[in-house]
Amino acid sequence: MSLFSIFMIGIGLSMDAFAVSIARGMTMKKEDLLRYALTLGFFFGVFQAVMPLIGWWAGSYFQEFIASIDHWIAFGLLSIIGGNMIRESLRGEEEACEDKSLTLKTILILAVATSIDALAVGISFAFLQVHIWTAITVIGVTTFVLSFIAVYLGNRLGDLLEKYAGILGGIILILIGTKILLEHLFG
Repeated sequence: MSLFSIFMIGIGLSMDAFAVSIARGMTMKKEDLLRYALTLGFFFGVFQAVMPLIGWWAGSYFQEFIASIDHWIAFGLLSIIGGNMIRESLRGEEEACEDKSLTLKTILILAVATSIDALAVGISFAFLQVHIWTAITVIGVTTFVLSFIAVYLGNRLGDLLEKYAGILGGIILILIGTKILLEHLFG
């Protein structure tokens, strides 16, 4: 598999993390932006790199089990986090816009939810005999860069939509979860 193909896979895998980063960036304060952009980029990049490694290692042994539930896990996690964002925004509390809910636990849940598909890609890498270290490096770096940029893009959108940023961000997370679920059920 060519480096370009691996790069394109990296872009495809990072799209959920990109969208989540935009949604989270919409509710962040400017003074926290760099720290959160680096944090989200790091965690999303690491998880997008580690999941294919785990999938590659596991090979086809777990393929049927993972494929049968990964979409439900991602849907559930993203829906819960999105619902919490909407609930906090509808309360009208000032703290909802300060995004105090972006804890390490939340970041880890988002990182897992957005990287589950990468596990299946890792399984296919084992069958295609892809050089796994090159693949996970490209995927991880690509996801880091795109997630980092997306936090800033989301923050700019959040400035434009101020009052509704938390609600819109929550809706985006729920829609991403729904998209993942529908793709696996009907795709």
